[in-house]
Amino acid sequence: MIKIIISIIWFLIFLKLLFFWIWLWQLKEYHWGRFKAHFETQKIRKFLFSFLGLRCPKLTPKVILILAAGIIFAGLTSGVGPILLLTLLILAPAISSFLVLIFQIPANIFIKRALKKARKKREQLKDLIIVGITGSYGKSSTKEFLATILSEKFSVLKTKKNINAEIGIAKTILNELNSEHQIFIVEIGAYERGKIKEVCQMLQPKIGILTGINEQHLSTFGSLENIIKAKNEILECSEIQIKYNQLNLKAADIRIEKEFIFFKINNIDFKVNLLGKHNIDNILLAAFCAQKLGMSLEEISKACLKIKPEQGGMRLLKGEGPVIVDSSYSANPDGVIADLEYLKLYSGRRIIVMPCLIELGSAAKEVHQRIGRKIAEVCDLAIITTKDYFKSVEVGPRRIYLIEKPREIVKKLKEFQDKDDVVLLEGRVPREIIKYMSSI
Repeated sequence: MIKIIISIIWFLIFLKLLFFWIWLWQLKEYHWGRFKAHFETQKIRKFLFSFLGLRCPKLTPKVILILAAGIIFAGLTSGVGPILLLTLLILAPAISSFLVLIFQIPANIFIKRALKKARKKREQLKDLIIVGITGSYGKSSTKEFLATILSEKFSVLKTKKNINAEIGIAKTILNELNSEHQIFIVEIGAYERGKIKEVCQMLQPKIGILTGINEQHLSTFGSLENIIKAKNEILECSEIQIKYNQLNLKAADIRIEKEFIFFKINNIDFKVNLLGKHNIDNILLAAFCAQKLGMSLEEISKACLKIKPEQGGMRLLKGEGPVIVDSSYSANPDGVIADLEYLKLYSGRRIIVMPCLIELGSAAKEVHQRIGRKIAEVCDLAIITTKDYFKSVEVGPRRIYLIEKPREIVKKLKEFQDKDDVVLLEGRVPREIIKYMSSI
């Protein structure tokens, strides 16, 4: 009887670990460099974290097969001796990763076939104009702005908000793109050199847009030089090249308010419902591209009135309590600095809740020190939700706390309930925090 109970307990623990490690692999898009980067700091703490909570991966066909193989393995081994069971628990990360890599082989074959089919379909659409967008930051916003502007004059398809990998792009071509579309706007992500070029061979973009470049994903690229070379592949593969710092268009008479940005381009007035000055650069990229495709600045200005705040990555949540600035979709070094700069528009107490940034490689310490100095300049309180580079962020005279448990974070935030207070939720903060702040 005791042996059966031990086997059941072991089976449940192993299953929990299996779910966690597959979830992590899926979160990192099955990319070894990103998976490895997850453990660059606080290795022991992050390993032990796998025993806490339940992380469930999205049930795709591949994940279902991996889980099934893992469950079968656990069932077949649950009756062995206690020493071997303990050994298997310790080896759970390796076993889970082995299963992932085994099933990645047929997955890669499927991806290659999908890319080939997508390329053939794209080649049949002779009149289709494809705009490829990449960069370390700003590519999603630029895509959204450009799609809104061009939709006033053309039939436009764009990749969905979180799709920028090769297989997601290929599926969009195969499942959504048709002969009625005149323009296809594609956001392209990459974690290594050569990947953007490979995607461009499928897309054959007419226009390539390069947004800003920084240390994001430095750990997978290896160096800033590699990042620059990789991102510039979009320009090398495009007939028309648009680069964020080489535009003929300039914004003048800039005025920033809490819910709008105002500026002029060649004496044409622009009013856009976006939060923060940093969005102007991406509007200029989109406007320049729209001009290349035949739209006038007057048409572009009118189309910009339809842009929504969430397309720029930030939105305001208003209730009876403090103003909530939700910028939790993603985070990168320049984005965090820009969002903190936006907080200066508020006269009340300013609070930021954010995790440490990941995949920054050797630049991580310097980047977090830079963020820490900006926090000290702008905020009355900072709550950092992960320990990784907290010591680097903890600079200046302001109050900066490391609080990892969502309930304790909520307890601290309850001290800031005035209508004049503003709370910035930056990056992937716990969902419980967003839910609580949205309910105030």
